[in-house]
Amino acid sequence: MITRRHLILSGLSLPLLPATLSAQSVFTENGVALRGYDPVAYFTEGQPRRGDAAHAADWGGAIWHFANPENRAAFLADPVRFAPQYGGYCAWAVAEGYTAPIDPQAWRIVDGQLYLNFSPRVQRQWERDIPGNILRADSNWPELRG
Repeated sequence: MITRRHLILSGLSLPLLPATLSAQSVFTENGVALRGYDPVAYFTEGQPRRGDAAHAADWGGAIWHFANPENRAAFLADPVRFAPQYGGYCAWAVAEGYTAPIDPQAWRIVDGQLYLNFSPRVQRQWERDIPGNILRADSNWPELRG
C-alpha cells in the first residue's frame, strides 16, 4: 500500500505503480523489455546499447531486443545472467516497496547483476547504500511481483 512516506520520497518525483497492484514480472512498454535496450551489452560493452527488433527474443513474458545475433544467443543461453534485477523496474523504488519505470542510462552492475533506476538522480540515491537497498528490494520483490 502506498503511504505518505512513498509520496514524499525526499522530494523526488516518481510515477508510482501502487504496491497493491501487482507489477508484472518484467517491466515493459508496448510489450518490449528494457525500453528496447540490449541487456547483454551492459555486460559485454560496459554501456547501454539500443537493441534492434530484427534480433528480438521472447522471454519472461516480454520481448527483448538485442544489438546483434550474438547477444541474442548469449541471452537465450542464460537469460537469468543478463536480465535486470526486479524485472527491470527501478531498483530504488523496489527497495522502497513500490515499482517505477527505468531510464536505461541509469544502471549499474553489482556482483554480476544488472540494476536499473528511474533516473540518474534516483540512481545516486540508490548508490548511497547499495547493499542495504538490494537487501530491502530482494525482500520486497516477491510481493511486488505478485
